[in-house]
Amino acid sequence: MTAATHSTLFPQVPETADAVLDGLDPEQREVALALSGPVCVLAGAGTGKTRAITHRIAYGVRAGILQPASVLAVTFTNRAAGEMRGRLRQLGAGGVQARTFHSAALRQLQFFWPKAVGGDMPRLLERKIQLVADAAARCRIRLDRNELRDVTGEIEWAKVTQTVPADYPAAVAKSVRDAPRDPAEISQIYALYEQLKRDRAAIDFEDVLLLTVGILQDRHDIAEQIRRQYQHFVVDEYQDVSPLQQRLLDLWLGDRDNLCVVGDASQTIYSFTGATPDHLLNFRNRHPNATVVKLVRDYRSTPQVVHLANGLLSQARGRAAEHRLELISQRDPGPEPAYTEYADEPAEAEGTARRIRDLIAAGVPAGEIAVLYRINAQSEVYEQALADAGVPYQLRGAERFFERQEVREAGIALRGAARAGGNDSLLDDADDLPSQVRAVLSTKGWTSKPPSGSGAVRDRWESLAALVRLAEDFARAKSGATLSDLVAELDERAAAQHAPTVQGVTLASLHAAKGLEWDAVFLVGLTEGMMPITYAKTDEQVEEERRLLYVGVTRARLHLSLSWALSRAPGGRASRRPTRFLKGLRPGSGSLGSRAAAGAGGIERGIAGGRRKPRGPVLCRVCGATLTEAGAMKLMRCEDCPSDMDEALYERLRDWRAEQARELAQPAYCVFTDKTLMAIAERVPTTDGELSSISGVGVRKLDRFGAEVLAICAGGDGGTGDDEH
Repeated sequence: MTAATHSTLFPQVPETADAVLDGLDPEQREVALALSGPVCVLAGAGTGKTRAITHRIAYGVRAGILQPASVLAVTFTNRAAGEMRGRLRQLGAGGVQARTFHSAALRQLQFFWPKAVGGDMPRLLERKIQLVADAAARCRIRLDRNELRDVTGEIEWAKVTQTVPADYPAAVAKSVRDAPRDPAEISQIYALYEQLKRDRAAIDFEDVLLLTVGILQDRHDIAEQIRRQYQHFVVDEYQDVSPLQQRLLDLWLGDRDNLCVVGDASQTIYSFTGATPDHLLNFRNRHPNATVVKLVRDYRSTPQVVHLANGLLSQARGRAAEHRLELISQRDPGPEPAYTEYADEPAEAEGTARRIRDLIAAGVPAGEIAVLYRINAQSEVYEQALADAGVPYQLRGAERFFERQEVREAGIALRGAARAGGNDSLLDDADDLPSQVRAVLSTKGWTSKPPSGSGAVRDRWESLAALVRLAEDFARAKSGATLSDLVAELDERAAAQHAPTVQGVTLASLHAAKGLEWDAVFLVGLTEGMMPITYAKTDEQVEEERRLLYVGVTRARLHLSLSWALSRAPGGRASRRPTRFLKGLRPGSGSLGSRAAAGAGGIERGIAGGRRKPRGPVLCRVCGATLTEAGAMKLMRCEDCPSDMDEALYERLRDWRAEQARELAQPAYCVFTDKTLMAIAERVPTTDGELSSISGVGVRKLDRFGAEVLAICAGGDGGTGDDEH
């Protein structure tokens, strides 16, 4: 491989300018040598774009063609800017400015404010949400915490698209955008928010761009001073620029054209924030003499992963699809993507956890594995499944399910209602546990129908809906269950799902995964209504969902698994369909008239290949009732059925588990969960076969801990007579 390989932490600085070019492929080398005039780099996923542009800058500096202080490289996140600065230093090109748009603009604004405006620069708001709340209150519009976040997001979108308050309703209608509130109300809040900022001598981050644009437009002397400073510009992730950022870039450039942009229209997934690929797609129209280089050699993913990624885009429509890049893998062949159909969501999560455990046992580090889903509310079932499998995990881009604000608030409300019992008027018309939960959570934002839009209000609803479904499952599993019983169950689940501090499997939304990569990626929940999401109504919104799945696929280096469940809960009606985006790509889904579906292997049904065997009901070993809740199925009895657990044995097992967790530097649940210890203490196994039949033990844990657990069950202290565990 010649690019995108894992380098050492401290590589040797190239001795000469020509040495900077060593290891670049022909297209990357062409980028590095194109040091004048407009340059457009169309770079597919995994093609080494950051490598190409940092080597371009470094070569120009080391060859004496570019002065370090005259180069400004801009990108969209502090992480990306920091990575770029680090790579430039390693290449001997320190002194080059690599910043985000906001950071570069703020630096200029602070420097030129006294000259352009005079006096002290207004205070910069770190967070604008409190001011939005004040504006809404003055408008006598009541917003809860999540509505505040969504309205704040709408104000940010309006500003980066250069939409003034009065024009906001028309702009929303034109963009077919789902506003979280009546557009007229948001327009009113937006206008008053701007007034409050002026009254309080404050500016927000969007104002940093707007004010810098204003100064550069009005003060030609200042604009010329900046243009004398910066002669060469590089813009990474150019498909994500907003109209306001493009306006600022135009002012930095003036009438010059020493601009290099890098992007991929097929990775535009942030249009809801104002990002648009139009500037990338129109670059050659604005700069007819531009040098255009396409990077299509994929150094990240195997031919099998790349083949699926190309197949996804081959079905795309719209302008971005017309400019798609056909990737060519540079890696050795690997395993085919695995397509797995499950009967229900718990089975999908459990099957995913088993596969992950197998990968880890085969030598894949847990930190090189990711589970990616469409919305954060999907994480809870995977947190539970990984915990049950003893696999450490970490969440990216969201709190753990039981640490989310809305879930904590719901827990407090349910606990209060449980204490009040029949004295709570909310529960007057609620006849059973699910209806009681729905009544309580309706005060926290739950409704029988999901809200429109894709912001925080929707995320909050999804979290509350997950609690409602949990209550429904709990009531089916435990006849006569009360609110107090449910609260106790929630507390136990929260304790069992404590996220470890050690590196583990990454759980993340597809949006949060942008820019990252792993050896193994599991794309889960790929059903219609989730991918594409239900509120993607227009053709362009659906196409952005396709691009989101494409981003997910291209995060995988070697192992890729795609799965979906036919129903939500065990025993439910199998009414779900796999995502339309895989039609013609997954086996048995039709043909695209090409080799798109060839060689893709078969679809597995559940955990076994071939025809799916129906899952029979799990029955309580005490009363014979059908069990549906995961904890009850682990115990093989209803929660309220009599327990014959040996309490002393349970305590000895807990003490032993705590010691194991300390030695392994892992959370206790990674050894065994509380439910598994309870099941062991109830059944008191005497043989390997009896122990392995308990859910949560499995072959790996039987090999590792079996002898000690059986010794404890026999009355010993768990010692095995050696130092191996």
